[in-house]
Amino acid sequence: MTNDDPRIRFTAFYDNPAIRTLAGAARWTISGRLGDDPDDPKVTRKAPIDLRALLDDNWLRGAWSVDEQCLVVLDELTDRLPTATNTAFYLRASTDGLMVIDIESECPPEVSAQLLALPEVVYCEQSMSGRGFHLVTPLPDNFSAFPIAAGKRVLREEHGWYEILLDHWVTFTRRAPNPASAARPATAAPGRFTSVADVYAFLAQRVRVQTASAADIGTGAEAPEIPGGSQIIRQTVAAASHRFKTLDDFGGDHSRYEFSVLGTLHRQMLNHLVEHISLGRSYSSSELAWLLFQAAQQVLPERAKHRERRNGRPFLLDRAAAMVAQQNSDS
Repeated sequence: MTNDDPRIRFTAFYDNPAIRTLAGAARWTISGRLGDDPDDPKVTRKAPIDLRALLDDNWLRGAWSVDEQCLVVLDELTDRLPTATNTAFYLRASTDGLMVIDIESECPPEVSAQLLALPEVVYCEQSMSGRGFHLVTPLPDNFSAFPIAAGKRVLREEHGWYEILLDHWVTFTRRAPNPASAARPATAAPGRFTSVADVYAFLAQRVRVQTASAADIGTGAEAPEIPGGSQIIRQTVAAASHRFKTLDDFGGDHSRYEFSVLGTLHRQMLNHLVEHISLGRSYSSSELAWLLFQAAQQVLPERAKHRERRNGRPFLLDRAAAMVAQQNSDS
């Protein structure tokens, strides 16, 4: 090995026992720039690469499968692409016995400090931005106690400060954290979390409440006739048009971005419902979900995810129902 060998430059990563347990799975690649976004061909995106095609045929394209058809084991990646700036791994928590807590750059320092101090953390690195962290931990003892959450790909904190990756891509920077920013006290700081089980239970319970709330709002198979509906949608979209955040505000996370757009539309829609309610008209939660869904369709760029179904209905309609349910529970 030479000084250019990544095993020397990133010793803490390659020698880490947790990373070594993942190394033999053929789910490794790199994350790189692509210009083939199916939702918008003009957009250049960063995505996991089909490493088999790149190494064998010099063909750059996105990974279309999360197995050896596109991916390799860590040693092959390291040997054949020693200058790669990152490594990407498709994590399957229930199979691998490990999960990743992804701390975002906007996470408040006091919350970040609690997570960094978790005693079960077996690997810690700095994120690409240099202001966040990736923490690898074993699955907590209460993992199977929340079957709905265990079946999710990601568990997100409500503010987007951190998330638990369960069945998802993880881009490892291999960068050791700055000692000053990642100082871990000998004893856990007082606060909400003192163990990984605490963090998991907190997010898992939130998923259970959200899932039940969204499913509680029935929307039917067909869009109902809603008096004044077209006018409400038109007024809502016009009023909200300059209030939306951008996809970049959410680090390219489409799910968080779209839920933010739904929240903005919902707030504006409530303002425009007042004049219709004053005429003696009332609106059910189901009707609000349909109106919100139809408004969102006019605003959000279509993507493949929108053709999927959740709770027996179109994906965006289910997200609209989740927004209405959340607002109902908060009011």
